[in-house]
Amino acid sequence: MPTTPASQRPAPRPRALRSTGWCLAMALVSLPATADTAAVVQDHILPGFTSFAEATQSLADIQTCEPDSLRPAFHAAWDAWMQVAHISLGPAEKDGRGLAVLFWPDAKGSGWKAQRALLESPPAADAMAQQSVAARGLPALERLLYPTEALPSDPCPLIQATADDLAATADGLAQDWGAFGALMQTAGTAGNDRFLTPDEATQALFTQLATGLEMLADRRIGRPLGSFDKPRPDLAEAHASARSLRNITLSLTALRDLALTLDPDSPKTQSAFDHAIALADAIDPQIDGLADPQTWLKWEILQQAVRTTRETAIAELGPALGVELGFNSQDGD
Repeated sequence: MPTTPASQRPAPRPRALRSTGWCLAMALVSLPATADTAAVVQDHILPGFTSFAEATQSLADIQTCEPDSLRPAFHAAWDAWMQVAHISLGPAEKDGRGLAVLFWPDAKGSGWKAQRALLESPPAADAMAQQSVAARGLPALERLLYPTEALPSDPCPLIQATADDLAATADGLAQDWGAFGALMQTAGTAGNDRFLTPDEATQALFTQLATGLEMLADRRIGRPLGSFDKPRPDLAEAHASARSLRNITLSLTALRDLALTLDPDSPKTQSAFDHAIALADAIDPQIDGLADPQTWLKWEILQQAVRTTRETAIAELGPALGVELGFNSQDGD
């Protein structure tokens, strides 16, 4: 595959600017807050988005378009995203940035349709932000790095523009979580119109946990599971890059961390998560094996375990935190 000389690549954004949000984030440790919410913001969310920003920048900085050279960094970026993919409030809602990172499921194949047009006339990196979210982010890069059909033209310019756009989106998320994290940690104080009480902030995080588990069961597991007579491994997230089960395991691990950071004293929830993760670890990562009845049954058992984990977390953490489930922007999707 042709490569683009380093001299023709766009100049990287100044790292001093990219680190502004991270400095703000680290300064939040001194803010007063309720213990569970503060711990989630400081120990789970802020480090997660910082790691994602760093991983995507490392991907964008690679001076080649060779898939074999890009794929390890691509997987590292997706791994980092799975640590915070369930955090869909605040900065992730702004300008649809969460969807710009991961537009999935794409039932109508709109992402590939848009990309085919962009391959013929690649946009500049800063113009990618104006494109459809379906043509951006991790799934867009996956289609270019793991093509399932011949690409109509040299993908190098679009790979570069997509990677740079992803890094810019991740940087924006990391920066904005500095201010939004401060709002969560100062919930109920004068001037905070976003979270009027500390319980509102805790409820928002508790709802992220429940919604993340629901999406995991219904989409990441449910879509490829299909039915016993008609499994649909082709509908799995990240099917082309063979990381569908990896995403499920990483999501379970990240959601367990969220749950135990919200309430470390939740043994039933921890046990339920550990059981689900053990089931996932025991499944063959080759998702096309779903055609085998025994493998299909393992996936169904895993789905049931994830749903049980959600029910257990709601029953145990809700009363302990003194909150109930609230509205989530993904409800009804």
